[in-house]
Amino acid sequence: MATTYFSPATFRFLRSLEKNNNREWFHAHKDQYETHVREPFLALIGDLQAPLNKISKHYRADTRKNGGSLFRIFRDTRFSNNKLPYKSWQGARFFHERRHEIPAPSFYVQIQPGDCFAGGGMWHPEPEALKHIRGFLADNPEAWKKATRSKAFRDHFEFWGESLTRPPRGFDPAHELIDDIKRKDFACGEGFDEKFACSAELLPWLVDTYKRVAPMIDYLCAAQELEF
Repeated sequence: MATTYFSPATFRFLRSLEKNNNREWFHAHKDQYETHVREPFLALIGDLQAPLNKISKHYRADTRKNGGSLFRIFRDTRFSNNKLPYKSWQGARFFHERRHEIPAPSFYVQIQPGDCFAGGGMWHPEPEALKHIRGFLADNPEAWKKATRSKAFRDHFEFWGESLTRPPRGFDPAHELIDDIKRKDFACGEGFDEKFACSAELLPWLVDTYKRVAPMIDYLCAAQELEF
């Protein structure tokens, strides 16, 4: 039997949280968060464990409530001008087993009113990791083109993030991948709507999405000398 995870109540809660982003309201409605957001998301993560293992045995769908794949709903406000305590979205990343040793790409899914999406890659990689990616792109253009310029990739994904206005120092401005080398982020994905998020199609679609983005994740792993 096909499984559904999220419901209209999931999005009602997140919209209400955006309008009432304070600790008093959240604590008064925490049971709704558990029932309509966190518990179904953890169930989805659990059901992604087996198919993700078939894509790569080095990636983890971790169902722990803290420290696992699910992001905390609490915002880190220490270095932000935005002091609102909660996120108005819920996301999960499926990470490499060696992520604590070496910066690694992830698979990702986010549920947010009006902005649901899934994909993968590296968002704001640290300078050393970014240097490795750019050097790997310069030396291995064919594998990158195969990973990101296939019809399956182009029909589904768009790249997100920022790019330099000029080529980084030390790279040939005429390199065939110079537009990719100028990227600051190596993340891509595809959006879906709330109705789809609440349907039984979500799980198989996510599996297909991660299969399509896997060649790029594999390439980014190779750039960091990680197994995929």
